[in-house]
Amino acid sequence: MKVSTRGEYALRALILLGQHPEEVIPAADIAAKTRVPLNYLEQILLKLKKLGYVTSKRGIRGGYTLRLPPGQIVIGEVIRRLEGPLAPMGCVSVTAYEPCPLEEGCLLKPLWALVRDTVARLLEHTTLADLLQGRLQTGKERMDVR
Repeated sequence: MKVSTRGEYALRALILLGQHPEEVIPAADIAAKTRVPLNYLEQILLKLKKLGYVTSKRGIRGGYTLRLPPGQIVIGEVIRRLEGPLAPMGCVSVTAYEPCPLEEGCLLKPLWALVRDTVARLLEHTTLADLLQGRLQTGKERMDVR
């Protein structure tokens, strides 16, 4: 799994919008507050809109707001829909499996599968609300990260 700037910047924008749930925030303000180049951010916001995470309002008081409550925005889903599979190697991907000629008897494959499962479990159990509250779930318990 590789999170590109697109994934990172998308999460920054979602966090900012989640911190101001009652406000319509212009793209320029989001760009300034998240330190994301405006042209790139506009592309990301358009993608987030198409995926159903944000809505936009046109005009002088236009901008973006969250379309869903933060508790319904799962970070793993956002990353997967923007970046692709969460697996570190194609040979252990659940959604985009790629065969490898060394796969049979490969001693690394179990390690990559464990990395995939651990990352997927964490991201699939983390919502935008969790990030806004500064809490991450590790196994069966939640951890305060602030």
